[in-house]
Amino acid sequence: MKKRPLIIFCLLLLAVVTVMLGALCRGALPLSLQELWHILKGNGPAALRLVVVEWRLPRVLIALLCGAALGISGAIFQSILRNPLGSPDVLGLNAGAFSGVLVVMLLWPGNLFAMTLASLISAALTGAIIYLLAWRQGITPYRLILIGIGIRALLMSFNGWVMTSTALSTAMSAGLWSAGSLNGVNWQSVSMVFPAIVIALFGVAMLAKRMRLMEMGDDLACALGIRTERTRLGLLLLATVLTAVPTAVIGPVSFVALVAPQIARRLAHSPSGVLWNTALCGSLLLLAADYLAQHAFLPYQLPVGVITVSVGGIYLLSLLVREARRS
Repeated sequence: MKKRPLIIFCLLLLAVVTVMLGALCRGALPLSLQELWHILKGNGPAALRLVVVEWRLPRVLIALLCGAALGISGAIFQSILRNPLGSPDVLGLNAGAFSGVLVVMLLWPGNLFAMTLASLISAALTGAIIYLLAWRQGITPYRLILIGIGIRALLMSFNGWVMTSTALSTAMSAGLWSAGSLNGVNWQSVSMVFPAIVIALFGVAMLAKRMRLMEMGDDLACALGIRTERTRLGLLLLATVLTAVPTAVIGPVSFVALVAPQIARRLAHSPSGVLWNTALCGSLLLLAADYLAQHAFLPYQLPVGVITVSVGGIYLLSLLVREARRS
């Protein structure tokens, strides 16, 4: 890793750790860093250990893991599509994962394993349908984006119809969950998310070099001995897993996958180490958004998706202003 990306990596890591400590210390029961350290070592009153270890720590870890997963997923899609607006939000994978989870919420409410499995299957099916419809002797980014937007519109219509056709209590629960929220996550959620995300990230690390070469064009990548379609399909599958698993646990949190890769690229000014900086950017965005959702509007707590949508909207407006100035 070159010097500048390494410096950016260290600064992002420091920012992530700072926000994590703030999230663990602040709340209805504020703690000092010394008290937090004693509790994490297993000391202190049982009530404080319950608050920190059972309530706050799983929430922070879920935000860390899911933010990194969404950031890497967005980086993969933007690399494959060669478009800064390429993300699972735009292509409809979030909506597809939500469809699967919504069906499970109606049939087997509260079954986290079934929700995660349904999210993976429905997101994979959505990605496969988009890929097959976009295939014409190969894949072009423009066609893939257009078909993804169309499939997303259909899935959102289906999700809306299901929510308006079910019982009021179930619809309210599904509506709150669809906004994206870290409320209620626990160590079971961490145990479901951690293995899947770590394995998927390891797969991305194996394909990272090929992905960078494919950004220069399929012809050059083929000349260097890379099987482009097989690599592209493998990256899409990994990105689908990195999108579906967070969606099953915290809901379809929008714009993290869109914004995190762009921030990492602008900070690094180099392709070296961008993926891992993107993971840290995603974690930092989700951690900071959840911190704001909990503490910025007291006595009310907002779903974290409300904050990320606001950040994403500001980012899209800045893109439009930048493009207008260039033209």
